Amino acid sequence: MDFAVDPIDAALVTATIANGLLAGVFFVFSVAVSPGFRRVDDRTYVRSFRAINAAILNGMFLTVFIVAPLAAVVSITLQLWHGDPTSLPWIAAGAVCSVLSFGITALGNVPLNRELERSPITSDQDCRAARRRFEGRWNRWNFARTLSSSGALILFAVSLSLG
Repeated sequence: MDFAVDPIDAALVTATIANGLLAGVFFVFSVAVSPGFRRVDDRTYVRSFRAINAAILNGMFLTVFIVAPLAAVVSITLQLWHGDPTSLPWIAAGAVCSVLSFGITALGNVPLNRELERSPITSDQDCRAARRRFEGRWNRWNFARTLSSSGALILFAVSLSLG
């Protein structure tokens, strides 16, 4: 029996799993965390969101966050050089979605997280102002990256089914 792993399949499975994990995290924020935060006062919101932002910067999340677009790019590169052209459009579209999700996070959500971290919160008025500058914009960017990472997951899953 030959148990050799095809590098294209390995990269594609890795991209599918990593993008699926990110889609799940972003989805949970959209459907549970953000709606739950709407039920708390401004000070609790700001302090809790700061705590989440600090906690998520860990090796497990950062590994998945970086592996997702990296595996997507490796998948499309390997597919271009050595793969079956049937799944190429699906993998290419999935890679675009994955890289887009990374970009949305890096250019949209992360700067807002940093802005919230730097916001003064010594008074109730400060907390209200910080939340108003942050919450709506962050939720819109999160919705966009939820869609793009879910798109990546779906497109990679389709490409796996073609192979």
